[in-house]
Amino acid sequence: MDKPKIGNYRWTICALIFFATTINYLDRQVLSLLQPRLAEEFGWSNTDYANITAAFQFVYAVSMLFAGRIIDRLGTKWGYAIALIIWSLGAVMHAYSESVGELFLPVATAIGFAGASVSVVGFMLSRAVLGFGESGNFPAAIKATAEYFPKKERSFATGIFNSGSNVGAILAPVTVPLIASAWGWETAFWFIGAFGFFWLIFWFIFYEVPSRQKRLSKAESDYIHSDVEQVLEVDSTTAAAKVSWFKLLGYKQTWSFAFGKFMTDGVWWFFLFWLPAYLKAQYGMQGTAVILPLAVLYSMTMFGSIGGGYFPTYFINKGYKPYDGRMRAMFIIALIPLLVLAAQPLGHISFWFPVILIGIGASAHQAWSANIFTTVSDMFPKKTVASVTGIGGMAGGFGGVFMTKLGGFIFDKYTALGQIETGYTIMFAICAVAYIIAWSVMKLLVPKMKAVEI
Repeated sequence: MDKPKIGNYRWTICALIFFATTINYLDRQVLSLLQPRLAEEFGWSNTDYANITAAFQFVYAVSMLFAGRIIDRLGTKWGYAIALIIWSLGAVMHAYSESVGELFLPVATAIGFAGASVSVVGFMLSRAVLGFGESGNFPAAIKATAEYFPKKERSFATGIFNSGSNVGAILAPVTVPLIASAWGWETAFWFIGAFGFFWLIFWFIFYEVPSRQKRLSKAESDYIHSDVEQVLEVDSTTAAAKVSWFKLLGYKQTWSFAFGKFMTDGVWWFFLFWLPAYLKAQYGMQGTAVILPLAVLYSMTMFGSIGGGYFPTYFINKGYKPYDGRMRAMFIIALIPLLVLAAQPLGHISFWFPVILIGIGASAHQAWSANIFTTVSDMFPKKTVASVTGIGGMAGGFGGVFMTKLGGFIFDKYTALGQIETGYTIMFAICAVAYIIAWSVMKLLVPKMKAVEI
């Protein structure tokens, strides 16, 4: 007798998460693409821009902790929807940053931002709202993936939806400069921010938890829950509410994930937020001139995300357990960003050398990201996945704040010395070695796969 067809509805859910992540990164990247224009218009220094981006990263980091918790309690459907509404409103809010800055300037002065301009204050607040909303994307996405995919497919599914960040990063330089040139920078924030509300229509039509999903066949439901190695758990929001952060922080598995995120998230955000400024500072490129190199660079990262998510299956098919196969793949991936060390030495030949080498490093990051997220669902029960993802996301956010502030300080220092190339050499070196350090500490904390029983 032929086996019944499994069905593919789980990939519809993966597609929804992919488009949400694409929108997430579109909204996130608009500012970096407009930074050269806004810096000239408002007279921002590198430190001003670093403060604006750090406001996003700091609020994002703190909110990740609570976002994971809230999504575990509300459930994926409403948690994801509320997060997307908030970040879409935050994206649109950038268009009114001067008005927001005038309103909140006295408050900003009172809490330690004396001397900050109206525009800086307004953009910091807009980025804070954006960061608060966007903190819900990955906890919700990882939770949905854990709900709809067996462990052996999760890193591949994560790689696919995480490639939405690459697509968003590609679409942004193609669309934002053109919109801003034609209708002004305010319209760019408005136009891109509106996409999220369109996505909500499809989310409410097609998403439901598997146990209540009428479009999901029994064969596919059985396949989703077909893992041989099951973690004992009561998968309910009531049970999730009883697992405290302090209890989760008592596991080395939590610290392994958090350290890996702290060391590497900042690298991706550095590339995302500073590359347009780098092309202008070192090669005099801005506006539509950056479209092609950034599109090429972020196109490369899409292959890393999907290929990196699939890579561990090579080892899993050889008999490794999912976590062990994932860590072996991550070690190889961690070596690839070392190529970024050659970006500046070869940059005098052509700007394409750093673009391609940074593209390879950023591609490796996306491969790393697809796998490090999945280590959580490898080791933790589903009821705590979003909470642990939130803890790691907070650590990654603080890593991003550190990288952004360090970059702003170094670039202002070396700009004053007339040696901006040296500043970027230092930052690229930090980016290159971050992954091998992260992998080494993660392996030290969790040498072998050990499922957490809660």
